[in-house]
Amino acid sequence: MTAIERDRRLLRTFAQLADTLVDEYDVVELMQQLADTCREELGVAAAGILIADPSDELELVASTSESAPVVEALMLGSQGPAVASYQRGQTVAVPVIDELGPGWDDFRLSARASGFTSIVAIPLRLRDQTIGTLTLLQTAGAMPTDDDLLIARALADVATIGILHERVLRETEILSAQLQHALNSRIVIEQAKGVVSYTKGVPIDEAFTLIREHARRHSRRLGDVARQIVERRLTLD
Repeated sequence: MTAIERDRRLLRTFAQLADTLVDEYDVVELMQQLADTCREELGVAAAGILIADPSDELELVASTSESAPVVEALMLGSQGPAVASYQRGQTVAVPVIDELGPGWDDFRLSARASGFTSIVAIPLRLRDQTIGTLTLLQTAGAMPTDDDLLIARALADVATIGILHERVLRETEILSAQLQHALNSRIVIEQAKGVVSYTKGVPIDEAFTLIREHARRHSRRLGDVARQIVERRLTLD
């Protein structure tokens, strides 16, 4: 493949990824597409994306292969070069895995058994927030070139933006649901005030006080009490 042909393929790839982020997308499917792109375009033996869970442990969310040796190497990498990349927020490149120092013995032995000779871990980072790593494993040949690493860095950025965008959307949906619930509850409370005002022959503000006192006295939610009043399942004493 010539350099021009490769550049065209990469342009098409990034255009497709941009379209994916604009439309509704599945974040896991996006991560899988990015991992596959790394293997196809960078010529690495395997690629994986690891994301930090709430306990700050890296978990594998996408891999170019589900074979046990690849998954094991990627997961053990989360305790070695990948976790170092995540914690430092910097790319960690290990040209010769056999030369890794003490402390990463499990990863070195697993990688050697699987035939992997080198690893590059690139942080998924946006400004001061790091959420995981893009890990590249090689079985033979040279390490990725500077141009390859530039492409990998761009793909890692797409992964980061995709994950954070999905989180923002989810949080926004939760907030919208909470706000809608609050608005709906307020409508019911207004209706309950009218019911109590009419049945008790008291002003609206006093009706609200009666509803609130009942809710507090019985350790219940104001909205739940109001709904029962409106549905005629509760009459205040």
